[in-house]
Amino acid sequence: MSLIPEIKPQQSLELLKALHILTRDGKINQDSRRKLKQVYHLYHFIEPLMLKVLEEQKQLVLVDHGAGKSYLGFILYDLLLKNHPEAHVYGIEFREQLVKSSEELANKLGFSDGMSFKAMRVEEAMHSTDIPAKVDITTALHACDTATDDAIRFALERQSKYIVLVPCCQAELAAHLRQHKNKAIKHNSLAEIWRHPIHTREFGSHLTNVLRCLQLEARGYQVTVTELVGWEHSMKNELIVARKVAKYKNSARERQLEILKEFGLEEMRERFAY
Repeated sequence: MSLIPEIKPQQSLELLKALHILTRDGKINQDSRRKLKQVYHLYHFIEPLMLKVLEEQKQLVLVDHGAGKSYLGFILYDLLLKNHPEAHVYGIEFREQLVKSSEELANKLGFSDGMSFKAMRVEEAMHSTDIPAKVDITTALHACDTATDDAIRFALERQSKYIVLVPCCQAELAAHLRQHKNKAIKHNSLAEIWRHPIHTREFGSHLTNVLRCLQLEARGYQVTVTELVGWEHSMKNELIVARKVAKYKNSARERQLEILKEFGLEEMRERFAY
């Protein structure tokens, strides 16, 4: 057992060194301790979802979009899934060098049987036959701008039981609000909410996530939105967790369409209301 109290007994020290959470001699500094706390906090939300899937069907497919160095996938696999031979983690990342590095690390740690890494963008993954037709858990953490929406579309098409999102850099909707701002201000006093540039950006980000949640609810998901406590240094601190419970919810779709109309965003229906 490690002498560092934050490290869990079953955790691979070699993995933590490779992820630069531990130094080469097995020590941890304050920045790394904070990073490890963040990872554990997110694991706390995802672990019960994985256990529920494994309890129901003894196997699991998890797809992580915008995986980067695959911190999340490696931690999830190391702490839980390595003990479940029928579980598999797919890391989707368009930068080939990061994919290659992740493959090398998985081989080194003996994780390659349960982890795969694909060099592709989210929209490419939607049509990829290298990923199972049905997925149990879809994650997208800080997938920039529209990549989060692509991850949602992927999850819906692959019938994902659970979806875990930490949205990031939502610029597209803000650009549409900015484009029609003068016209909106003349006809609607509510447009004052996004008149100033900083408010346009922040309100656009907030409205984007509202529309995403309604999209998930419309497609039969129960949605929980919370602050990702422990990531205090990041302004992108919103965690969306969705669980499939029904086929469709008309009231959520109606609200979504009303919002798009109210804010002059009908042209974005294909993005948010399909």
